[in-house]
Amino acid sequence: MTSNPRDAGLDTEFARGLGAFDATMVVVGSMIGSGIFLVSAEMSRVLGSPGWLIVSWLFTAALTLAAALSYGELAAMMPRAGGQYVYLREAFSPLWGFLYGWTLFLVIQAGTIAAVTVGFSRYLGVWVPGISEDYYLIPPVHLTQNYALSLSTTQLLAIVVIAFLTWTNTRGLEWGKLIQNVFTSAKTIALAGLVVVGLFAGWNHAAVSANFGDLWTIRGAVPVAPGLTPETGFGLFVALCVAQVGSLFAADAWNNITFTAGEVKDPRKNIPLALALGTGLVIGLYVLANLAYLVTLPFGQIQNAASDRVATATLEAVLPGKGALIMAVGIVISTFGCANGLILAGARATYAMAKDGVFFQAAGRLNGAQVPAWALVLQGVWSCLLVLPRTYNPATQAYGNLYSNLLDYVISAALLFYILTILGLFRLRKTRPDAERPYRAIGYPFVPALYVAAACVLLSTLFVYRNATTWPGFAIVALGVPVYFMWSRPKA
Repeated sequence: MTSNPRDAGLDTEFARGLGAFDATMVVVGSMIGSGIFLVSAEMSRVLGSPGWLIVSWLFTAALTLAAALSYGELAAMMPRAGGQYVYLREAFSPLWGFLYGWTLFLVIQAGTIAAVTVGFSRYLGVWVPGISEDYYLIPPVHLTQNYALSLSTTQLLAIVVIAFLTWTNTRGLEWGKLIQNVFTSAKTIALAGLVVVGLFAGWNHAAVSANFGDLWTIRGAVPVAPGLTPETGFGLFVALCVAQVGSLFAADAWNNITFTAGEVKDPRKNIPLALALGTGLVIGLYVLANLAYLVTLPFGQIQNAASDRVATATLEAVLPGKGALIMAVGIVISTFGCANGLILAGARATYAMAKDGVFFQAAGRLNGAQVPAWALVLQGVWSCLLVLPRTYNPATQAYGNLYSNLLDYVISAALLFYILTILGLFRLRKTRPDAERPYRAIGYPFVPALYVAAACVLLSTLFVYRNATTWPGFAIVALGVPVYFMWSRPKA
């Protein structure tokens, strides 16, 4: 037990090995994956103009920073392992905490880990030809007309990466921290390098004139719904909301540091600081990266980038014949560090659930290295299993990945939990007015209220215009209700 009075009421079973820099690296490393290098292509097709692409990213920046600054108060008030799971449990009820933890484990964290590690494998395949989604060790075995199981060399490498990073994290916090700091520093430098190369070496006078000389004219936009395009005021509003799916996904996972609060030194100070610094740094680089795309490439090339690889197209424009190889290295580094951060943090939420008796008991124990080894293993196994299922489109005879569909489904559900958590900030101000709050949300109540209002408008729009992916996400959440009552029933 610690004797430091500042640690009174905190988790004491963990080794507090994450300082302010380490915590910031968890935020940055979990946020930067492969999304920033890809999503701007789809966003530009939905929005149809350079100006609205920039506005969309600025809106994402405002939303993300507002949420992170609001979470800082909750993190300082309740710096416990499990983070957002704990906030929802304390603000509303154990059921709401469980529904978040259930969705996090089942899809959000494990699905993202699967996606990021497959992305790692795909880009490593640019350098190693034997790694390919078409090189099968076990060809697709169809379970139904639309679903199959397979094992390609890409899938196998993704599973190996998950297993390796899970193993290193079971060895102790120092291992996970070392990998996180090294790879996050490297990929932050790489992303900053892309920005510098694009803004300076890639400066294309024709692209700059066409993009910034005509910021707002809609061109090449795809309808966001039948008969609805951004050429009308309402269509533009819907397009801005739909485009946020890509940018918010690319900027997500900033909340992962809250899961590791039990291992952060002076968490009441360092977690709010890491949230502010980490999200500010990443979202700033994201906006600059999009400016780099726009000064290097004509807007039509951004919209039609091969496989949506806008960053690769940008580097290819500057370094013909080498850009794709260089970008592959950058994304390999980025996804490896991102996967480590997600694996490190996610298991702490599972640990908190197990401690509350609503998950497997073994997941609530620490090993000799003072880390939740069984929680890490369970998360790793489930993530590996999500790598294997494939979707199949009989019309095109093309295979997809089940985790991609699942992540599409839970984007709206994740947004709902962000809204609820920030509403929890208001609720706890009322129900626990005398609780210690070393940090108070900047701009309260206006900044949190604006986030809730904007996120509710966004969520409502997705309900109407992207209901095929919205309703299944809420079905996944709802499935957790009977599971919760099964776990929480009195043990004989």
